[in-house]
Amino acid sequence: MSGTSPFSAADLAVDRALAQVSESFSFLLHITPVDADEAKQEFLAGRVTDPVFTYRELSDEPAVLEEQLAGIDVTTVEDRTLAHLLRAKHRELALQLEMLKARDTADFHALSIELYGGVSPGLREHAERVLAGIGWVEPAGDPLDAEQFCALATEEIGYYREQAPGIEMHAEIRPDVNGVMVSGDTLLIGPESTIQRNRAAALLHHEVGTHLVTHVNGLAQPVKVLGTGLAGYDETQEGLAVLGEVACGGLTPFRLRQLADRVLTVHRMVDGASFAQAYAALVEAGVPEGSAFTTVMRVYRAGGTTKDAIYLRGVVDLLAHLADDGDLDLLWLGKFSLQDLPLIAELDERGALAPPRLLPRYLDDPTSTERLGWASGVTDLSQLVEGHA
Repeated sequence: MSGTSPFSAADLAVDRALAQVSESFSFLLHITPVDADEAKQEFLAGRVTDPVFTYRELSDEPAVLEEQLAGIDVTTVEDRTLAHLLRAKHRELALQLEMLKARDTADFHALSIELYGGVSPGLREHAERVLAGIGWVEPAGDPLDAEQFCALATEEIGYYREQAPGIEMHAEIRPDVNGVMVSGDTLLIGPESTIQRNRAAALLHHEVGTHLVTHVNGLAQPVKVLGTGLAGYDETQEGLAVLGEVACGGLTPFRLRQLADRVLTVHRMVDGASFAQAYAALVEAGVPEGSAFTTVMRVYRAGGTTKDAIYLRGVVDLLAHLADDGDLDLLWLGKFSLQDLPLIAELDERGALAPPRLLPRYLDDPTSTERLGWASGVTDLSQLVEGHA
């Protein structure tokens, strides 16, 4: 053993090798168009019906990383619990690299279903009930531009740095990014991004208070892959982030309908609808044209990804977990799926994991924790929006 660690040095070396591969590429950035704004203008002007997007150059990166991954022998890991977690992560990384090589082909779509799953009848029903239960959305309010939102994010990050000095957590405006997203330890903001002021706090709790907080906590663990994310972590992470929006009272009717529309758009894509058909369905349902384009772009990018169904699915699963007397405490230790929670709990009971360095800011607010307690009894997701219960 190494020091007081329950893991052997050899086991930890495998973990670090996987974490290094995982950190060396951003899967999400590589499947996100760099020209989405230009494509939106062309599409909305009626000059194209099936947009063709441009992506970041891959060069030989996937092949090189595949070779590195092939050199990591996860079968040598001695600790049974850690071995299970690392084998699953190894498979996921291999699948992501295969998807990058298949970008903009039919194979990408099929591999995406393998990685993220599709839309079950139950999830589709939840989405349809949201849209039926929320018949109106709030009018557009006072927008913040990218610089204003970046300033708020920097201030929020400053709060967390006061709690744990020396942590790596940043926010920056990047010209090659559309919208707002987290990559590693950085909140990336596209220069053309606009965020409604009434959504700013919720978005900060989503991106900074969940994604960046769990990244910091995970990297502080003996198991470093908890910082980059164990296999299948995305769904639970996004569900947890949306619960942060609920907790702060910032889940708006528009936002919840957006998450439901993403599920139905994924379903339409898997069912064979064209980009234009999926867009028309949203516009016919009352979604503003610009928002409809963005929703469809996110689903049809790179050949078609089912990732956007995981937001609502993650919320459904976490609410069921809370309703079954579960709690969120261990989920702050790093990035992992709810399915792996029993394994993480076992490692924690063995003293193999460190306490979280940070907790989301909203947990200090009794009103926020009350909202989470109330939300755990919700069966119709449209009730998550205050005023729609």
